[in-house]
Amino acid sequence: MAHPRLTPRVQRRAALAASGWVALAATAFPGGSPLRWIPVLVFVVLAPGLALLLPQPLGLRPGARLEALALAAPVSLSVATLAATTLFLTKSFSLTVFLGVLALFVTVAALLPGVPLPAATRGAVERDGARSDSARGFPRFRKRRPGGGR
Repeated sequence: MAHPRLTPRVQRRAALAASGWVALAATAFPGGSPLRWIPVLVFVVLAPGLALLLPQPLGLRPGARLEALALAAPVSLSVATLAATTLFLTKSFSLTVFLGVLALFVTVAALLPGVPLPAATRGAVERDGARSDSARGFPRFRKRRPGGGR
C-alpha cells in the first residue's frame, strides 16, 4: 500500500504545531542555556501569530507573506500576554503551564484555517488580469490649478 505524500502546506502546519511542544521540551535544559531560551523565545514571539495567520485557504501572494510575517509577532505577543495574564489572575502561572497553554493553542490553531487577510492577498501584488486605474481612463494624479485651488 502506497503512503500518501504530505504536501508542503501540511508539513508547515505540522512543524508549527510541533514547535510548541519542542519549546516545552527545551525547558528541560539548564536555565541559562541557549538550547533552552532560543526555542522558547522564537516560539512565543512567532508561533501563535503564524498559526492564526498563515494557514490561508488560497495562499498568500509573495509580498503578502512578508506582511503576514510582520503581523505575526504582534499577534503572537498579544496572545501570549492574554495567556500569561489569565494564568496570573488564576494564580497558576509557571513557565511550563504557560508554554503548555500556548503549545495547545498553536496546535489547535494550526489545524484550523487561518484568519482571512483580504488586504494581504490583494495589496502587495495586483491580481492577474486586474486593470489599474490608469487603464480605466482615470488619471492617478490630478494637477492643481494655479494658486493651489482644485
